[in-house]
Amino acid sequence: MKHTSVISAFIMLFIIVLGACKQTKQRDEQEPISIIAFGSCDHQYNKEKLWDEVLAQNPQLWIWGGDIVYGDTDNMDTLRNKYAIQKANPGYQQLLSSTIITGVYDDHDYGINDGGKYYAQKKESRDILLEFLDVPETDPVWGREGAYTAYTYGPEGKQVKVINLDTRYFRDTLYKEYYINPETERREYKYLPNEEGDVLGEAQWQWLEEELNNSTATFNIINSSIQVISSEHRFEKWANFPTAHQRLYNLIAGSSAKGIFIISGDRHIASLSKIELDGMSYPLYDLTASGLTHTWREPWPEENKYRVGDLIIQRNFGLIKIDWYKEKPALTLQVRGHNNAVFEEHEINLF
Repeated sequence: MKHTSVISAFIMLFIIVLGACKQTKQRDEQEPISIIAFGSCDHQYNKEKLWDEVLAQNPQLWIWGGDIVYGDTDNMDTLRNKYAIQKANPGYQQLLSSTIITGVYDDHDYGINDGGKYYAQKKESRDILLEFLDVPETDPVWGREGAYTAYTYGPEGKQVKVINLDTRYFRDTLYKEYYINPETERREYKYLPNEEGDVLGEAQWQWLEEELNNSTATFNIINSSIQVISSEHRFEKWANFPTAHQRLYNLIAGSSAKGIFIISGDRHIASLSKIELDGMSYPLYDLTASGLTHTWREPWPEENKYRVGDLIIQRNFGLIKIDWYKEKPALTLQVRGHNNAVFEEHEINLF
């Protein structure tokens, strides 16, 4: 126990020194953001990191999609120490010194698997996340409940806006139903629909509507830790909350924001989903990139009528490339992995 305490104290001291010496990222505000990397599910103790591959793409922006660490605890000192281990990783330190970083938690870094609004330590967990992300004390997020944030990058006419949703702090309860899978003969569970349950909470709904309608950005990225479009699997997803799910679709389709698309995490897989919404002149896409350090132990079929391309069951991160110099700005979405492998690539048109 004494040895463990010394290690924890050293880690905390190291992070304090890092914070004091933190480099300010110098970036020309007139340079548009053209390369964005994102990912989720990065276990702090797993040595199979993808930071070298991420850094090789020279991203100007990194977006955390959640499960930054695997905290799963009510002890906030334990959670803080796990974030400290993640932050001290040499590859992540290199990314931190050269790249703008934003994002949000999911369930494991929130503190409880599949957790929602009744998690007792949610306020403390939120604060630890914001500290890890080096969110300035002047940011409006510190003055409200929840971890949702929005930031706009780039010069006028070539802007990207990132909207980080908090799908934990206000989320209503999910209920499990257990059954025996006839194919595997294993006892499994699925989540039952919470017909009237909410995900965001009313204050965050109003904020999201304003952020979209007031956006001047060419592209608006909604970062949701859980999948939005994929709806047939038995795990966590927006479709578990049908009323809130439809409200999100209505809000997106009815907003005046341009170039909206979604990124998500949570699932330890990668896939692209696409849906046509009434009122939108272009398809809505959701690119899931999840499993920076671990993925499924064994593959199994997963239905998704909205999937475009393959289901990728390998360690991965997502990459968004923006070509600002075409007649209409164009997006290329990639799923990448170890040894600079490209598992999937899609060119999408949002105009």
